[in-house]
Formats: sequence, structure tokens, C-alpha cells
Amino acid sequence: MLDPRLHTTWLVNAASGAAAATVRAPMSRPFSWTGVRDRLVVTDLEVVTVTHDTAILTWSTHRRDRAGRWHPAASDTEVRLAPADSAAPPVTRYFDARRTAHHYAEVRGLEPGRRYRFTACSDGETAVPGRTWVTRRPGTPEVTGVFTTAPPPPGRLLRTIALANDTHWGEERSGLILAGLPPGLRHDDGHYPQVMTEALLHDVRRPERAADHLVIAGDLTDCGSAEQCAGVGARLDEWGVRGRDYFVCRGNHDAPRESGDHWGAVFGPFGRLSCHELGGLRLIGLDTTRRRGAGGMISPDQIAHLRATLAADSDMPTLVFGHHPASRHAALSNPGGPGFVLDRASAAALQACYRTAPGVFLHHSGHTHRNRRSRPDSVEYLEVAAVKEYPGGYALLRIYERGYTVHFHRIAAAAALAWTSRTRKQYFGLHPDHALGSLTDRNHGARHDFSGVTTVR
Repeated sequence: MLDPRLHTTWLVNAASGAAAATVRAPMSRPFSWTGVRDRLVVTDLEVVTVTHDTAILTWSTHRRDRAGRWHPAASDTEVRLAPADSAAPPVTRYFDARRTAHHYAEVRGLEPGRRYRFTACSDGETAVPGRTWVTRRPGTPEVTGVFTTAPPPPGRLLRTIALANDTHWGEERSGLILAGLPPGLRHDDGHYPQVMTEALLHDVRRPERAADHLVIAGDLTDCGSAEQCAGVGARLDEWGVRGRDYFVCRGNHDAPRESGDHWGAVFGPFGRLSCHELGGLRLIGLDTTRRRGAGGMISPDQIAHLRATLAADSDMPTLVFGHHPASRHAALSNPGGPGFVLDRASAAALQACYRTAPGVFLHHSGHTHRNRRSRPDSVEYLEVAAVKEYPGGYALLRIYERGYTVHFHRIAAAAALAWTSRTRKQYFGLHPDHALGSLTDRNHGARHDFSGVTTVR
């Protein structure tokens, strides 16, 4: 969750329009907006995902009405590619004639370790990035028209884990900062978290994703009510077996309420660590929530339990997940400030545990609703953007014998893309600069020894 009190520091500077000169022309025809209204506007281009052999691009198409406002306009979807070291013109590598205003193009069969020139277009009009710094700053693929595929780590692919968070099941209005300010957004049927969660569960099981496990790092619900906890728990249990197929930890929205600990009744007691072993891979879930407040902490009992668990086999490859980000970089760079993430004492104790356990390779968190990677030491600290709103997705952690890759994927269902496009405008249009993250935040890898991890049978 984004802390509403601290987001009031987000300022919007409106640019003033230039005055037009008046020309005396008694016989001139009045200006017509017809051509402007009819022109297809192809914008919000984002190169979301680049793997060793795949690139996924998204954009949207609009037309203006008589008042100059944009409205979604359906058109086709096309991506043209060529190797960047070739003088040959780009050729169409993806085309979908189905008409839509929310475009999703997944180009497969690329060569690892190669630079590609690309053009994305709809009805012949070239897509351009939206008015956001994250996709317009120098060097971004949206500006250069070039991306590079990175080779995967050496060895066989062993396991694939989907890393998700912030489903907010039961939430009714998205994009609030203060109560009623701004007004926020409602889905047409009022249940957008359910729509996005359902689409997530379908997406990670697609053959192209083939996730073996799903980790949801907190804020499964909007307010931890009995109805919300039972609802999301039942849907996850339909999808898989908890502790084998999916794993969860508590977020601040799931904290105990005066009416009781409904989340705990479904998923597990407050303030407890969970540990699971998957064929030589260890998953540790932390409860980083307080009973009150948006910030996080880890109890001394949990730290002691974590220290003992890691010491029992310090070299075992270990993924740790908890709702609140734990790095100093996260504390200083998020709009809510240090008080919004894990408190410094807990973070220091956590990092001390990691320094004696070389098997820990990644710490996954949510809470900030953004994609952000930091690596203060040998452990990667990864914040993954929210499922429930823009950029609307999850990260795929692919584990190979000699390393791992992380790639953020936008949920591809049509209803999810429409909602993602709509919530892109949250927080006075500033949300993409906060939430999307850089290309390397979303797509990167590292070397690590996973040779003792087995494949899923």
C-alpha cells in the first residue's frame, strides 16, 4: 500500500499554453478539429519484458472527442524487428488483426545476447512513449528503439517461481491519497482486485510462463475482514496447495483487527516465520507487519528463528519474502520515507543474518507498489509492483543450475490490460514514474550455485 499521508508531497506542475497570434482574415474558413479528432493517437509505449528469447511490448490507442478528451480507440497490433547490426529494414515479427485499444505484443524466438531495432504500431501509426520520465529519459528502449536480449545463466532450467504481491482483494477504489482525494478509480463491476487476481492465477499457468510455484508477499486483502480473507483463501486453494504450489506472508492490510485476526485464521498466526523446502530450495516467509501502522518490523523471536533456520544449512539456496522492503535504498527512495518500510533495527538484524548465510540470494517484498532492485551486498533486494493496479503484473524468477533471472510480466488478459491502462493515470498521472521501474529493475539476472536444486517432477 502507498502511504496516503506522505503522498501529498507529490506535486504536479502544469505547463502554461502559448498564446496564438490573431490574424485578420475576413474570408478565412473557421478552424476545424475534425482532423485532430480523427487521428489515431498511439502512445504509452513500454518495453515491459526482455528475456533471452522474448520481448513484450504494450501500448494504447486513443482518439479525441469534440472537447479534446482522449477515449480508447480499437486498432490492430504490430511489431517490426531487425537486428541492430543489420542495415535491413525491420520486418513484422508480431501481428494481431483483432481490434483493441490496449495492446500487448509478445515477440518470441529471438536470439540471446543480440541487439534489436524495433517499431511498434497500430493501423500504421508508430507508438511513442507517454509523457512520463521513466520511458522518455535518454537511453530507454522506448526512446532509442533498441533493446538487447541477455543470455540465460549456464545450466538447465530447474524451477520457475512467480513473485507477486498487493492483490488487495476486496478493495473498492484505487488511487486514493487522502480520504476522497483524489476521487480514485472504480472498476465497472466494482471488483477489480478479484479481476486482477483471477487473471494473475491464469497467467502464471500459461505454457509460456509455466510457473511451478507462486509467492504472494503480503496485502492479499484490502482490510483483513473475515469475508476478504475467506474469499482470497478459497480462490488460492482452488488454484493450488498452500505450502507446495503457493506461499504467502502477511501485509499491513492483512494485520489483525479489533474484530479478530481473520487473516491468521486462514493463513497462519500473527508474527510467525514460515519455512518450506522445495527439492533443495528453501523459501522463508516473514511477517513484517505491526498491529497498527503502515511501516514494518520483525519481532526478536522471528529474528532468532530466522538465524537458527539459516544456520542449520547456511549454504542452501534460500529465497526470503516479506511485505516491507528491507534495504536502505528502499527506505530513502520511496515517497513514504524510512517510516514506510522495515524499521532500521529490523533491517540491520535481517542483513546480519544474511551475512552468515551465503545461500540467501534474494529478498522479495511488495508494499511500495513499484519495481525496484537494490543490491547492497551479496543478496538482491527486490520490490515487485502491485498485482491490483498499474503496472499490473508479477515477476518470474527462473532458477538455473548456475544462476537466476528475474523478469517482470504484465498480466495479459484483456480485462487486466484495460484496468492497467486506466490506473496508469493515478496520482495525477505520476504513477508510471513511481511504479514501472527501469528496464533493469524489471529484467536482470545473477550468478548463484543452484546445482543441488532438483527440477519439479
